[in-house]
Amino acid sequence: MLRVAIVAGESSGDLLGARVMGALRAALPDVEFRFEGVGGDAMLKQGMESFFPMERLAVMGLVEPLGRLPELLGRRRALVARWRRNPPAFFLGVDAPDFNLGLARRLKSLGVPTVHLVSPTVWAWRPGRVSVVANACNQLLCLFPFEPAYYSQTGLEAHFVGHPIASLLEQADGRSEARASFGLADSDTVFALLPGSRHSEVSQLFPDFVRAASLLQQRDPTRKVLIPAASVQRRQQLGGLLKQSSVTADLRLVDGHSHQVMLASDVVITASGTASLEAMLLKRPMVIGYRLAALSWMLLSRLLVTKYAGLPNILAGRPVVPELLQDSLTGPHLALEAERLLAEGDQQVASLARCREDLSLNFDEAVVTALQPMIEGMSQ
Repeated sequence: MLRVAIVAGESSGDLLGARVMGALRAALPDVEFRFEGVGGDAMLKQGMESFFPMERLAVMGLVEPLGRLPELLGRRRALVARWRRNPPAFFLGVDAPDFNLGLARRLKSLGVPTVHLVSPTVWAWRPGRVSVVANACNQLLCLFPFEPAYYSQTGLEAHFVGHPIASLLEQADGRSEARASFGLADSDTVFALLPGSRHSEVSQLFPDFVRAASLLQQRDPTRKVLIPAASVQRRQQLGGLLKQSSVTADLRLVDGHSHQVMLASDVVITASGTASLEAMLLKRPMVIGYRLAALSWMLLSRLLVTKYAGLPNILAGRPVVPELLQDSLTGPHLALEAERLLAEGDQQVASLARCREDLSLNFDEAVVTALQPMIEGMSQ
């Protein structure tokens, strides 16, 4: 049996971790894998043993984690102690770099091989983290083609493995089927709201997203608005915020199915992050809205080395997708951009065609190719 330690910190990492688990089992059927660590629903469905709820690691910003620091450090110490007593074959950290890189560094010092999936955004802010990653990891699996070059001088083995959601390109023409699944007509005008997967994101963004939806429906009451909830916890949070809101809007909450929601939409209003990348791959016009706590933004803005917050714009190297950040994020501003994209969205989609092509590597095959030599060496 090959025991693999794996830790994901939020829903996007949970999906990535589950994808890796499935790819390894499918490609290496003669290896009996046992996965343990921290994961969410997707990884649990793959048979992983999670030592505590993944939700305890999901926190954003620079300042916000400070209130949770004692708990986070305690959980990391507990994982180190557990794997010191019973070392796994290797450790795979999935994103969540602030938690996972510190964990990887400690495990590496104990002789456990360490792999990290998803390069920290060294190309966007805190480029000094390149050395942190190199010191903590034996191998790095990068989702974007330009990332391995940042580590070329460190000696770290960094591989571009593609982005798993690039397979969404195959679904990009399923608009009618997606609409039918929600009882919508092809003639309907549909907006999708994706305010994030973390509690803090939703708290910061959702009120303005709802105001935008209300304004869009005031201009045309026949317009439909779908909101996919990333988890049971987010469904409860979104429902609570809607009850507290004084804004009148006819909104429909959906459990999961974010890809289907985006496919069914004419325009996506989304948080920055993975959802914006998914909208790009699904060829849906989008506007990005994002806000951090004031102190976190003040600190982060001084560390940025990129002009853009959204992954589509970072990949394109220019402002193709409108970004409404901090004080610019208001309901009226979001509604104005969304209204404009109803008429001009095809231009945005066409401008991102090259970015979609750049991500079209087979993720499952590339991950297995990168990890297989290490796994076979341990299995012998």
